[in-house]
Amino acid sequence: MLEPFLELFPDVAVGYVGLERDEKTAKASSYYCKLPNLTEKVAIVVDPMLATGGSASQAIKLVKAESPHSVILVSVVAAPEGVAKMNEDHPDVPIYVAALDRELNEKKYILPGLGDYGDRLFGTL
Repeated sequence: MLEPFLELFPDVAVGYVGLERDEKTAKASSYYCKLPNLTEKVAIVVDPMLATGGSASQAIKLVKAESPHSVILVSVVAAPEGVAKMNEDHPDVPIYVAALDRELNEKKYILPGLGDYGDRLFGTL
């Protein structure tokens, strides 16, 4: 999802928060974080799929620690559970999604969803 944002905002500074979800617990753990200076800037957090909201919430907590003026979350698809988690943890962060799907299944995957988008994106199937 980075390339379209770079086309729209070619002078933007890019950071990266790497989070990996444990398939058994559906909890994310951080393996990498490198952010540019965000002081008093607008930070756009891009997360392809907002399922449980855990990863997005963790990433936004890290971003907020860098004192941005504001934070925005952009996702392709979301589940109501993820939106609820974000509204609970970060009510000040607007969420923009292309589609709001119906629910999460027992594995915490979005239904009907897109499959495991992260693995498809990074070729880690």
